[in-house]
Amino acid sequence: MEPMQWILQNFEDTEKLAAALERLQIPYSLHTVVPFVGDLIPRPKVDDPNKVMLIGSYAMWRYAQANGLRPGVFTLRPFVFEEPWQPFMLNGPNAVFLKVSEIPERLHGDGSWFVRPVSDNKEHPGRVSSVAQIRDVAQSVLSLGEQETPPGSLRHDTRLMLTPPATIYKEWRLWIVADEVVTYSLYKEGTRVIYKADVDTDVLEFTRRLVALNPAFAPAYVIDVCRTDDGLRLLETNCINAAGFYAANLFKLAASMDALSVAP
Repeated sequence: MEPMQWILQNFEDTEKLAAALERLQIPYSLHTVVPFVGDLIPRPKVDDPNKVMLIGSYAMWRYAQANGLRPGVFTLRPFVFEEPWQPFMLNGPNAVFLKVSEIPERLHGDGSWFVRPVSDNKEHPGRVSSVAQIRDVAQSVLSLGEQETPPGSLRHDTRLMLTPPATIYKEWRLWIVADEVVTYSLYKEGTRVIYKADVDTDVLEFTRRLVALNPAFAPAYVIDVCRTDDGLRLLETNCINAAGFYAANLFKLAASMDALSVAP
């Protein structure tokens, strides 16, 4: 089978991927991505629109969609609504869902929440924030008219998931392609960022169980898993095309993703 054509955003992470693609003799090109819009500079010459993979910022999905490139970018359904995974999510049973427009009226108190958008669209990074900080962000969004909101930013109707903060001891990222774990990386120990091509045996088994419980969630995606006082928990899923590589085996990742075929 002929390899796909890979279109990469030009930055340090994708330069490492480019080295793996060269070893695999897979054609690629490097481009600058126009923020939020997703246009590429220079414009790539596409040989077969059904055999193109894009890697870089999440905005590249717009370019893939506008130009009919497949598989292009593997966009995901909101993982928080995937019923097979809900019992395993970090604080999933205690989650609160609010639109940005609802926060001023419905979010009060002096505590803190872990906040992230429900959709996997990179509008806002997932992080722990105080109620005051969350309200300030909401007010800044609502101070703009809906037509004034910059592309790729939080909007009045963006739905957020708020969960009580939890103590997390370790965090791993695992790359799933065709319902198989193909590579993995430790990326955080407590509050310390550390990239290591390592995974605990029970983490690998837990992730394989999650994948088996929800087959074909996407042709390719990443799962972030964490160790807490309540054991292993599903932290989140992310678009594989826009997820940081950390210490992943890029040779294995590129080979497995390139083998994904798309019917014309």
